[in-house]
Amino acid sequence: MRHNPVIGLVVVGYQSDELWPQFFDYLMESSVLPTKVVVVENSTKFPASIPNLSRLEVDIIHLPHNPGYGSAINRGVQSLPADVTDFVFCNADTLVEEDTIGQLLGHQHDFPRTGVVGPRIEDPKGNLYPSARAIPTVGIGIGHALFSAIRPSNPWTTKYFGEYSNQFARPAGWLSGSFLLVNRVAFENIGGFDEEYFMFFEDVDFCFRLRKNGWASIYVPEARVTHRGGHSTATRMPEMARAHHQAARRFLAKLYPGWRFALLRGLFNAGLAARSVIVRNLLSRKNGN
Repeated sequence: MRHNPVIGLVVVGYQSDELWPQFFDYLMESSVLPTKVVVVENSTKFPASIPNLSRLEVDIIHLPHNPGYGSAINRGVQSLPADVTDFVFCNADTLVEEDTIGQLLGHQHDFPRTGVVGPRIEDPKGNLYPSARAIPTVGIGIGHALFSAIRPSNPWTTKYFGEYSNQFARPAGWLSGSFLLVNRVAFENIGGFDEEYFMFFEDVDFCFRLRKNGWASIYVPEARVTHRGGHSTATRMPEMARAHHQAARRFLAKLYPGWRFALLRGLFNAGLAARSVIVRNLLSRKNGN
C-alpha cells in the first residue's frame, strides 16, 4: 500500500434523495473514511436528504443541467483538496462494506502502474454483476452485439463478461464505473472522463485510455459493493437501450479510427443497430407496450 495515502470520494446522484441517508450510513461504517466527500447532484432538485456528519467533510455541487456521469465526476474531482492521492468515485445507489475501501487500497500495488481498482459488485439479493470485462474488440463486440439479447450464454458474451470463479485480484480490460478507487495521477494523466459520453461506455472509454497510457485496471473480488441500481432509469428502459447503443458507436469509432477501419465500423454499427431494435422490442413487450 502507498505510504499514507490521502483518500477522497466523489459520489454522483440523480434524483437521489431517497438514497443519500443509506449511502452515508454505510460509508460511515467504513474502516477507511475519505478526508473529503464531494456530492454531485445531476438533477433539477437540490439534494435535501444528505445528513449532517461531524466526522466527514461533505461538499455539495448541484448541476441541474445534468451534464452526465463522467462530467459530474470530473467536476467533483476538481473540488478535492490538492493533497488527495487517491479517490473513490461511485453512484449514489451503491453501498460500501466496512472493509471495501481498505481492501482496494491493499491491492492497489499488486500489479505495476495500477491506475484503477474495482470491487466485486452484487445486487441487493447477492447476485454477482459482471463488472470486470474485456474491451469489446472486433470479434467480441460483433458477437455480443448480435447474440447477447437472444442467447445470453453465447461464447462472445461469455468472453466479454469475464470469468469470476477465481477469487484473486487480476487485471481486466475495463471495470464498472459504479464504484472505483482511482490513482489521481493516472486520472489526471488521461484528463479524466471524456465528457462527450452522456451515459454508458464512459467507464469502458476511461479504462481503455488508461491502458493506452500504460495504466492497469485491477479487479479485486475480496472487496464488495452492493449496487441497488437503476432507480432513475427503471421506467425509461427503451430510451436507455437507445442511449447505450449510441455510446457504443462512439467508443467503437475511437477504438477503430480512420478510413482503414471504415468497413469494420460499418459492421459494428449494423450489429449495434440490430441489437438496439431487438432489445427495445423485448423491453416494450415486457412493459406491455
